[in-house]
Amino acid sequence: MAVETDNQIFFTNLFHFTGMLRKAGLAISLDQTMDFMRGLELVDISRREQVFYCARGLLVKRREDFPVFERLFELFWRAFQKEVKFKVQKTPIAPRHNMPKRELSLATMLAQRAQQTDPEVDIADKSGSFSADEVLRAKDFSDMTPEELQSIKKLMESITWQVSQRLTRRRLPSRQGKYFNMRAILRDATRYNGVPLNLSWLKRKIKPRPLIVLADISGSMEKYSRILLQFCYSLTHRLQDVECFVFATRLSRVTLQLRTKNINRALDEAAGTVVDWSGGTRIGHSLYSFNRQWSRRVLRRGAVVLIISDGWEREDVAMIAQEMRYLQHRCHRLIWLNPLLGNVKYQPLVGGMAAALPYIDDFLPVHNLQSLDSLGRHLATLGRRGRAVVSS
Repeated sequence: MAVETDNQIFFTNLFHFTGMLRKAGLAISLDQTMDFMRGLELVDISRREQVFYCARGLLVKRREDFPVFERLFELFWRAFQKEVKFKVQKTPIAPRHNMPKRELSLATMLAQRAQQTDPEVDIADKSGSFSADEVLRAKDFSDMTPEELQSIKKLMESITWQVSQRLTRRRLPSRQGKYFNMRAILRDATRYNGVPLNLSWLKRKIKPRPLIVLADISGSMEKYSRILLQFCYSLTHRLQDVECFVFATRLSRVTLQLRTKNINRALDEAAGTVVDWSGGTRIGHSLYSFNRQWSRRVLRRGAVVLIISDGWEREDVAMIAQEMRYLQHRCHRLIWLNPLLGNVKYQPLVGGMAAALPYIDDFLPVHNLQSLDSLGRHLATLGRRGRAVVSS
């Protein structure tokens, strides 16, 4: 009777508890409530920690709601304890009988099976180790909390950025060169009555290709805009020749603002320069402005162009196709980065994305830190123009 009375009181308070959570702003569906009730059948409802973690795991979906949930659960548990009048007396368990069960690690298992004749081997036991950084690397930027976005700054600095190199027209002295260094040969020949006894060689100088970034900061890309600026900041400070532009309804150059050493100040200055932040999307008009005003200045010496956008366009998509064709013919490689491409179900069916796709050399995702790592390796190994599409 005592146990049944306790259970009745508990489940009565359960409905009041879920109602308190809904009034506090937590989005709790009926399915979550039913899952919670079924989950309580698998735990000991007399133990606070078991009920707490069962409720938090099934009712709370956002990390920001944890403080509110913990405060309301404390009120719920105190009310439940006060209303319970009958308690079942349980036989106390000796501490030696209540030892927590621990899984055997690799080192412990090998030590138990080892024999005296076996050679000694040093084993680094990492069974209990865990890194939150690995979770952040696989998490989508749009699902991150403000605290996680702050942590991404340090992780992004660890990415190695290197653009593929190119042969320039300038030549340098080298013993393994393929061209005669006629100036050095004639200068040396004057010491031997005009006879060229020593030959000197030249080779072509190798330099990394310029990198141009065009980032979409319109309303449809609002969840990714801040992290895209951090990405541009990292490229600007790691590579020698980088130009960064952002666009929504118009094109804005933010290269000078991102060259500031302090990352927070650089991002604030870049965001303050843009007047159409989170506005509409005019990809075709922005590409037209770039091709007419900036392409002759920055598209030189075989530049690589990165366009970061989801492809949503509010105007005629025919202009996108025209400007993408113009841009592709004037750069070494045209790469389109789409944050929606990280979803395996995504298909480039929107008008702007479909119009640009025929003129894209590489169609890659940019939704988490792992995709940025893959992009860094891809940029370092760019060869001749060839199509590459990655969906995850």
